[in-house]
Amino acid sequence: MGVYPPEDVAVEAAKKRRGRRAPEPPRAVIEYVLPESPADDAGFTPGCIITSVDGQPVRDMIDWRWLTADDFITLGYIDTDGEAGEVELERCEGEDWGFEFSGVVFDGVKQCRNACIFCFMRQLPDDMRPSLTLRDDDFRLSFLSGTFVTFTNLSAEDEARIIEQAISPLRVSLHASNPEVRRRIIGRHAQHGIDVMDRLLAAGIEFHAQIVLMPDENDGDVLRETLEWAYARPGILDICIVPLGFTKHQTCFTKSFNDPVAARAAMDTIVPAQQRALAERGHLWAFAADEFYSNAYGDELLANLPPSEHYGDFGMFEDGVGIIRSFVDDWEAAAEAGQDVEAAEALRAAGMRVRYISGFATKHFFGPLFAQSPAADVLQPLFVKNEFFGGNVDVTGLLCNCDIAAAIRADAAAHPGWRYAVPSVIFNDNGVTLDDATLEDMEKAAGAPVAVVSCNATGFFPELVDLARSKRVRSSFHQPKRIRYVSAHRGGCWTAERRQVHLREPHCPGRRGHRARDARRDARPFVPHRRLERRRVQAHRHRRHRDGRRRRIPGVHSHAGVRRRERGRRHRVHRGRPHRHQR
Repeated sequence: MGVYPPEDVAVEAAKKRRGRRAPEPPRAVIEYVLPESPADDAGFTPGCIITSVDGQPVRDMIDWRWLTADDFITLGYIDTDGEAGEVELERCEGEDWGFEFSGVVFDGVKQCRNACIFCFMRQLPDDMRPSLTLRDDDFRLSFLSGTFVTFTNLSAEDEARIIEQAISPLRVSLHASNPEVRRRIIGRHAQHGIDVMDRLLAAGIEFHAQIVLMPDENDGDVLRETLEWAYARPGILDICIVPLGFTKHQTCFTKSFNDPVAARAAMDTIVPAQQRALAERGHLWAFAADEFYSNAYGDELLANLPPSEHYGDFGMFEDGVGIIRSFVDDWEAAAEAGQDVEAAEALRAAGMRVRYISGFATKHFFGPLFAQSPAADVLQPLFVKNEFFGGNVDVTGLLCNCDIAAAIRADAAAHPGWRYAVPSVIFNDNGVTLDDATLEDMEKAAGAPVAVVSCNATGFFPELVDLARSKRVRSSFHQPKRIRYVSAHRGGCWTAERRQVHLREPHCPGRRGHRARDARRDARPFVPHRRLERRRVQAHRHRRHRDGRRRRIPGVHSHAGVRRRERGRRHRVHRGRPHRHQR
């Protein structure tokens, strides 16, 4: 392992900087200002831009959290009229500044420069919307949003920043430790990523690693070697192995680990690494994606599914590890609470029967669970084949409207009168499918009523009760997870595309209070904040006393936080605590 900073990397970075056009300055666009916060007291409104904190540029949310850790800061800003200025803010201990930004990176996303043969983004149809095909490789998104990176585009400055700000743990796409295999899989920059990883490990940075397993490429002995390499580095906290996902829109792959023989062969390589880690470190360390278990055991999946303790805190849930176990546990919790019985009684009383839309990847555990349920006669799964992507894509999250509508039309002809429930994972935060269809479009194309419900049993059983009672079911895509931006480049497994597809689109507030908040904000006309207008002119008008101290002009809010401090002073006196300037 090398010592940071390596001289050759620093020299090479300096050469590349010469003659390079200056990058655009970062722009942190304010999307929302929390009422009664220091930001609100200072007069900031949505649309204003934060350019610096204490004279330092704000490149992303990591910088923002790093630079705003103190209770007194100086912000550089550009207001909604395009005029720049500086303002000082102060907050009480533990108080939030009150800013919400439109994204988590403010200077542009670092693009991927690899040529990964398995990249799912390169296997999509040409007419897909641009947000689905954007390939990024940004360590900041790895830390903030849980995406996987290769470090092949990491500069010496980025390495220094990761170490200085202790940006850890990160998620890294490993795939293979063998240099020749890794170069064949990733491209000519593959070794740079390994060198960077070793230097960061030597500096104390930790990683969660991922391997996209491909038949005859990095499986077998290559996989065994990669696991040994990773296990010898304690900074690699764990590693997940996910099978190759491929579509019909490519010519490189024709098979993955979908047949039982291939899946069991892969498991035979992974299990010894798990047993060793369990004996030496007390946890499994190496995790196989759910597809391996499903493909290896088929109809015997539930009997061979690892227990919940196998997955710890389910930290790799978004990578396809532990999803089946989590669903089964949730189903059992719903059954213990009697939700399945309540849903069955409500549906029978209403004379209603429901089909739950799902991909063929769920067949081996959905089938037994639904068949053994008290609601088996009124609630059944409808497995939909993914013709849009083809290949071995069979997960629910990648189903498109065209395939769902066709399946519903065919099923409705054979089972007239049934209602159809679509899990919310089908839609993104804007309520749009992968092929740009809304729920209304789906109902029109299917020719049957469709409701959007939750993806777990404790969620959709009560929603089915509401549906049976003729109440409008609130679609789960109206309550999305508040993630501003996530990466598309996760390695080719189904969860990678689902995160990218369903979370990349513009943010749609989820919680009830936020929906009401944004409705109020959108309804009111935009009026420039008077305090901000006044401060733009008077922000730097100060006097200096004989002792040299800077003092504000009496009666003028020359910097932000004045009203806040005055209000805070009254509150502190009321609580019997002196103001900090009085201590």
